[in-house]
Amino acid sequence: MLHIQTISLVQFKNYTRQDFRFQQRIVGITGRNGSGKTNLLDAIYYLCFTRSYFTSSESQNTQYHTNGFRIEGLLEKQGQEEKIVCTVKDGKKEVSLNDEKYDRFSRHIGQFPAVMIAPDDAEIILGGSEERRKWLDTLLSQLYPDYLEHLIVYQKILLQRNSLLKNIAATGQHQDSLLDVFDQQLVQHGIPVFEQRKAFLTAFIPQVQQLYDFISGTHEIVNIRYQCTLQEEDYATQLNTARYKDLQLQRTTAGIHRDDLLFLLNEHPMKNSASQGQRKSFLFALKLAQFEVIRQHKQFAPLLLLDDVFEKLDQERVMRLISLVASDSYGQVFITDTHAERLQHSFEATGQTIQLLKI
Repeated sequence: MLHIQTISLVQFKNYTRQDFRFQQRIVGITGRNGSGKTNLLDAIYYLCFTRSYFTSSESQNTQYHTNGFRIEGLLEKQGQEEKIVCTVKDGKKEVSLNDEKYDRFSRHIGQFPAVMIAPDDAEIILGGSEERRKWLDTLLSQLYPDYLEHLIVYQKILLQRNSLLKNIAATGQHQDSLLDVFDQQLVQHGIPVFEQRKAFLTAFIPQVQQLYDFISGTHEIVNIRYQCTLQEEDYATQLNTARYKDLQLQRTTAGIHRDDLLFLLNEHPMKNSASQGQRKSFLFALKLAQFEVIRQHKQFAPLLLLDDVFEKLDQERVMRLISLVASDSYGQVFITDTHAERLQHSFEATGQTIQLLKI
């Protein structure tokens, strides 16, 4: 089991300095809007991923008029005590595990798995393809270290190739041999990412369907269609065919960085046809299926971070969700709400005790 015992925040978002101790498996975080409930969840997420769930800008994670922040967490993982420290100072970030600094933050990913469910997750359905790739990459990176390594290298090569395309446009000097090298590297690292995405989604969809049925209380057919041009033509051929176009646009137009996921409800695109309630049920099913996949793969439950679910689901769906996450297979759960009594009564109805933290 993975369990956070304590967390200490210094100059992280709205926290000047505060320590929290988590004594129960289920922790309710209550307080008024704007008090810092979501920020505490994000600090826990940061310990697990070395980054915020909500922003890529460290300046937005830093308290106003300060030059950095520090998050320290003491965790128990499979009976072993672990200490994680994340610091940002003057733009420099350091992360250590048991006082040993990482040379690469990617080595930390997947060691302390977590799943966040937040109101902004609606963008996974409603937003652009980048949001859906980010969700899928975050999940697969926790499961397969090789996937993350291929993805990191691919993105680095992609930036270099795009920079070369811009340089060619600016100077008029063709550099086909160097483009050939970049193309070979994109193929080398892009194909394993494509194959892992495709294989994973095939097995994942039935789990989403099962959870959607439970949360929604209905049986409607949900599906995830993987959209990738590598399913139609091999990658090397695509890059070669698109080279003239890439030179004109000064960017790489073919590859896994353009993949998308099409979410379907009864074979219709969910983005346009699903009701708000159907989309919310699907998002919760998607995230809880993610939780289950990680639990099966790691042989222990990841942390589950639930932000503001009472305001986003109707009462019937909320109670189905609560009954699900209250079961022992769900490990440590953190959940925010503006109403402490509502939170306490909801879990008491399942026979579970809950630790209430008032922010």
